[in-house]
Amino acid sequence: MREIFDSGDLLRNSYTFRTMEIFRTIEDCQQSPREIAALASDYLHGYYFPPHRHLRAQLIHALSGVMTVISEHGSWVVPAGRAVWMPTGSDHAVRFFGDVSMRTVFVAPDARPGLPDACEVIEVSPFLREAIVAATRVPLDYELGGRDHRVMELILDELEAAPRLQLHVPMPRDPRLMCLCEQLIASPSGPVILADLAAGINVSERTLARMFHRELGMSFGQWLRRMRLLLSLPCLAAGASVLQVAMEHGYDSPSAFTAMFRRTLGIAPTAYLSGRK
Repeated sequence: MREIFDSGDLLRNSYTFRTMEIFRTIEDCQQSPREIAALASDYLHGYYFPPHRHLRAQLIHALSGVMTVISEHGSWVVPAGRAVWMPTGSDHAVRFFGDVSMRTVFVAPDARPGLPDACEVIEVSPFLREAIVAATRVPLDYELGGRDHRVMELILDELEAAPRLQLHVPMPRDPRLMCLCEQLIASPSGPVILADLAAGINVSERTLARMFHRELGMSFGQWLRRMRLLLSLPCLAAGASVLQVAMEHGYDSPSAFTAMFRRTLGIAPTAYLSGRK
């Protein structure tokens, strides 16, 4: 996260939206006279937003495709049908896999007390999805107390009630552990032996296990399984087969990958690929 841009920089960096319910920009939403505003935008596979921050919090929903949101605290994978909450002023980058239809709700810091203060991925119910889509057609200067205002407030109600999903790959602050995790992410299919990893950073196997628990709040095995699974989602979105994804992400077989996928996301990869919920 070496370079940080504000939203104005992003607008000047020549990206465009392919389709929109109402033509507006991020800057329009940031400067909206109301506390909540929404934006519709579509992005092609491979598009990348460099690190930046916004003056308002964001609820970023993927109607299709997969987004990966990266910050200094880790990566959040956002498949279709889910959304990521990004608090006000949080530095982050976004990469798109598959053609992504994105709908973003911008929320002023004082819109409501008790909004989440950390990045998290949520399940988006059909009801919340339709409210978000409807919000992109609401004028920025909607009437307070009117129907459009109630739609916007309803989104925050549903945000508070939505199930939270473990679609986050946390990253450590310890430089030795950070380097190790980056190596594993770069080569997710390789064989992994904890004792060898520990020797590589000159600590004992037990010390390395404690470091994972202390820094990341989970065991090494839990982190590795989550990392491999979440890295697989962009590959699936890009059209890779279940067999190919399983082999490239360290699974012994497609059935082992499918079992882990279902335990984490509650759906089989084949159903995920076909868009069934």
